[in-house]
Amino acid sequence: MNCRCGSTKKYTDCCKIAHANLSAVTTAEQLMRSRYSAFTMANGEYLMKSHHSSTRPIKEKKAIENWAKSVSWIRLEVLETSQGHPTDDKGTVTFNAYYFENGKVEVIHEKSAFIREDGNWVYLGLAETK
Repeated sequence: MNCRCGSTKKYTDCCKIAHANLSAVTTAEQLMRSRYSAFTMANGEYLMKSHHSSTRPIKEKKAIENWAKSVSWIRLEVLETSQGHPTDDKGTVTFNAYYFENGKVEVIHEKSAFIREDGNWVYLGLAETK
């Protein structure tokens, strides 16, 4: 099966690598894509592990998994990436994540901030907008 993150690669050659080993993620966009893929699979373990320790919603893990299972994921659309390259320590990714819930298509539009923690890319939270 093609990876749910929108790449043309098979899951085993794409996000499964990140899901098995967070240190294999080399860019902020790759982390964001792997997190989207984890949402489509309700992989709460990876979502927690790839979330910065200062903003990690541990108490909400089960609720996040339940919600992720309750919707039908449609697709991911990456709109813009700023920094977040292999040599950077921070970056942002703006995206739309489309899903079907309660009879209609919904979209999560977000500009996410990513930083390195212990050498690994992690999701920090919403990026500040000017």
